[in-house]
Amino acid sequence: MIAVIQRVSNASVKIANEKISQINTGLVILLGVMETDEAQDVVYLADKIAHFRIFPDEEDKMNRDILEIQGECLVISQFTLCANWLKGRRPSFTKAASPEKGEKFYTFFCKELHQAGISVKTGYFGAKMSVSLVNEGPVTFILDSQKKIPHI
Repeated sequence: MIAVIQRVSNASVKIANEKISQINTGLVILLGVMETDEAQDVVYLADKIAHFRIFPDEEDKMNRDILEIQGECLVISQFTLCANWLKGRRPSFTKAASPEKGEKFYTFFCKELHQAGISVKTGYFGAKMSVSLVNEGPVTFILDSQKKIPHI
């Protein structure tokens, strides 16, 4: 599971020119589900993001997580994060999860964030969306659940 997270002061998503979700201070999370992902990947990534200290403290150091600042998350499904682009000129999406699995894990991920105490807004799974955001910093991270280091 791959997540691109961006620290934002505001963000919104539109479908057919109609705003369907909006957040203020928080994170925009673009989420890609791989065919090889399992439930533990969802739990790991949601927990990592909930406690990822990327918001500034009073000294402007990244020492606060989204829970501490009472921020919101806007989670957008994005299967293109799962593309294999190394061969040829056209990306291949064969490693992306099926739409059924992708939607199941996307919903599970949003529920995990919500259960952690985060206000979660979403786009519509599988829809063509227009996402607008103001990236603060700019601060952007790419997290991949397959690259986690086991706890010792």
